[in-house]
Amino acid sequence: MKHFITTLDWSRQELQAMLDHAKELKADPFQPLLKGKSVALVFFNPSLRTRSSFDIGAHQLGGHAIVLQPGRGAWPMEFEIGSPMDGDAEEHVIEAARVLSRYCDIIAVRAFPKFENWQEDRRDKVIRAFADYATVPVINMETITHPCQEMAHMMTLQEHLGETDGKKFVLTWTYHPKPLNTAVANSGLIIAAKFGLDVTLLCPTEEYLLDERYMSAARELTEAQGRSLTVTHDIAEAYDGAHVVYAKSWGALPYFGRWDQEKEIRDQYKHFMVDSEKMAMTDDALFSHCLPVRRNVKVTDQVLDSKASVAIDEAENRLHVQKAIMAKLVG
Repeated sequence: MKHFITTLDWSRQELQAMLDHAKELKADPFQPLLKGKSVALVFFNPSLRTRSSFDIGAHQLGGHAIVLQPGRGAWPMEFEIGSPMDGDAEEHVIEAARVLSRYCDIIAVRAFPKFENWQEDRRDKVIRAFADYATVPVINMETITHPCQEMAHMMTLQEHLGETDGKKFVLTWTYHPKPLNTAVANSGLIIAAKFGLDVTLLCPTEEYLLDERYMSAARELTEAQGRSLTVTHDIAEAYDGAHVVYAKSWGALPYFGRWDQEKEIRDQYKHFMVDSEKMAMTDDALFSHCLPVRRNVKVTDQVLDSKASVAIDEAENRLHVQKAIMAKLVG
């Protein structure tokens, strides 16, 4: 039994096979690959695309999805092992994962970091606990990584670019009024490196570098394929000759839990917003974003509504890749 928690656990060949299947499912959506199967969708955080696409995807494959929101319609859940449950939590993940495994064929989990202590959050203990105690495959619907978004992004790039090897991929930090999760940035970095792109990470300062776990993995993946990983704080250098611009906001890890101090730095870099002038420096690059996106804060209307923008294609492809992932796991 194999889980789908991070694409680091899967080879490029295995991921490509799922992408190829996703393309088939996009052309022929209704297939009985989950007939008689059930999927538990456990949401600790809000969702629009993830909830819709998993629910509809299970239906299109002949399966049934049940949506659970611990603390809202389902019991609040505990994840610490060995501690007395004398707080708000009524249910422990040990029982929850085991019981859902008796009912369902897949458990999918969405659980964001608490944004208080990165050393604690980077353990990814919520989904790891489900994986430890479940007896069915577990899918990551976004925790500190977002592997389903990665797959949708790569499917979209392959649809528009064809071969991705050797293309210049720019992952750019953008301003947001709030400090956000690094999950999509971590995932964008990894999938681009895994699929042979030359990767540039553009961020305001060294403080906005991603966790070394993902930086190291991206370095190893690019080097193994004769590609490059470049970190720069120079906007013009990053955009020059780019084939893909992927925008995301994230908080600086050294200030995790001290966001008032981080805000003073972040507010200086509103000019990192993706606009037509920056896109003009590229080699007719595609633009994308995982959504939801704050217009005219992260990216201008002109770019987001342009022919270069493939964000809606990427959002649609969430449906198709997740169907392929579910089919693979129940295989």
